Amino acid sequence: MKRVRKAIIPAAGLGTRFLPATKAMPKEMLPIVNKPTIQYIVEEAIASGIEDIIIVTGKGKRAIEDHFDHALELETNLVEKGKLKLLEEVRRPSSVDIHYIRQKEPKGLGHAVWCARRFIGDEPFAVLLGDDIVVGDPPCLKQLMEQYEETQASVIGVQPVSDEETTRYGIIDPKERHGKLYQVHNFVEKPTLGTAPSNLAIMGRYVLTPEIFKYLSMQEQGAGGEIQLTDAIQKLNQEQSVYAYHFDGIRYDVGEKLGFILTTIDFALRDTELRTPLLKVMEEITGKESVRQVIG
Repeated sequence: MKRVRKAIIPAAGLGTRFLPATKAMPKEMLPIVNKPTIQYIVEEAIASGIEDIIIVTGKGKRAIEDHFDHALELETNLVEKGKLKLLEEVRRPSSVDIHYIRQKEPKGLGHAVWCARRFIGDEPFAVLLGDDIVVGDPPCLKQLMEQYEETQASVIGVQPVSDEETTRYGIIDPKERHGKLYQVHNFVEKPTLGTAPSNLAIMGRYVLTPEIFKYLSMQEQGAGGEIQLTDAIQKLNQEQSVYAYHFDGIRYDVGEKLGFILTTIDFALRDTELRTPLLKVMEEITGKESVRQVIG
């Protein structure tokens, strides 16, 4: 039995929802409090037991590589000033070997995963999307890896969403349920409102068998004119069973502005130094808003 040792993190998107900030900065480097979003994803992979990570980047994403590299001048400066705790934080992202490949054209998530096919070879592998931060114990990806070890089949992480939100996600059409594990009849990418077969949405975490590359290699366009990973998973499901697992954990959507802001606030409230002053400011702001509503 081959273990899941490798992970793909697609990070080639243009980040148009966060323009103009992402004109010169990769959206994956936008910070949640004081840590870039992509670092949360990498740390989840490492905590799950992943040994090799490949990040699929695009033009203008050099800052990601720099972040996970050593910064000798900065580290030396921190040592000289005795800021050892901060030094540890700075060094942490460079403690793991990360590989990079560039997606030369923005052809979609499926194409980004396909770009890493030679790195993966004939092994099962994980995919973690940067728009989703998941806080769980054990980590979300670890839960999927454990299900893979039981089923020896691809496993997709899912959680329920509202009916109105189903148009934003890949949705599963479940066939059989065994606790939190589902056998899946169909995978549907971004169904039109009112047509979703369930409210169980794919949440940016996958463990896939290497046979998926056979279908990604067909380069067939799906929703939005892009090569969709969900479409390839649906075809793989016709050849070998693909499961969905309702994982435990809190999932944060950092791929759109409101979700990003709410995630930042929630993570800041978890910080013992920030919680009290932040709550005080929030109370002042909400109080002013209430006054404005009364006056207005």
